[in-house]
Amino acid sequence: MRIKQAFLSVPFLLAIAGFANAEPACTESPLPSDLIEPEVLSEDHLTAQRKPEKVEPAVLASKRPALRPCKFRQFEVGRERMLERGAVCGDWTILGETRKPLSGKARGCGIANPVRVYRISEIALSQLSLMDCQTAVTLKTWIENTAKPAFADQGGGLKGLRIVGHYACKTQNNQPRARISEHARGRAIDISTFVLQDGTQITVRDGWNDGEQSSVMRKLHREACGVFGTVLGPDADRYHTGHFHFDTARRKGAPVCR
Repeated sequence: MRIKQAFLSVPFLLAIAGFANAEPACTESPLPSDLIEPEVLSEDHLTAQRKPEKVEPAVLASKRPALRPCKFRQFEVGRERMLERGAVCGDWTILGETRKPLSGKARGCGIANPVRVYRISEIALSQLSLMDCQTAVTLKTWIENTAKPAFADQGGGLKGLRIVGHYACKTQNNQPRARISEHARGRAIDISTFVLQDGTQITVRDGWNDGEQSSVMRKLHREACGVFGTVLGPDADRYHTGHFHFDTARRKGAPVCR
């Protein structure tokens, strides 16, 4: 009886090995074999396994772990394609180029890992804009969740943003003895104009109090609050009458929105 059980177990294991080898090159295994709870064997099975009959190593070793390099290769190919497309910050929709670390003459200026961005979520920026990845990703969030929907029913939708400020080693509002600006850390972006697909240009200066565009401009401002650490618009002060200032300042308390 024990010998018969031993011989019966060999074809059964061979069949399992055959199924494993029949899987497509990159098929995900439901569970790695080493994570599956082992079957409780009877004493007869244990005795049969101690007999001199040897089972081929291919029967005992699962072929599935060998599939993992294929998965890693797929990841590498995807990463290479992202780089070829010009994607930065690990995001397909943020296009630009990585730059070497920046430092400025003034204390506090610079970006450890800067990127120079020209397109985010299919929205063109009017100039290559230097910032850190946190700011680029935050700007993407606002573009996708607020800016694009806000203009969805106008002029064919949003096409571009006119950027009037990005990285610059300067103080706040360029004032002497003022604190260092978030622009100097690559954490700020200034937007003056929204360009639509049909060529229409809507400026922050004119649209803020315009009867037709005022609600859209204020929505853009309001819904940036909380996404960004600082949101300044035409009502903030005389320095921001013509643009929105958004930055990702690290704040312990509530965001500053004016």
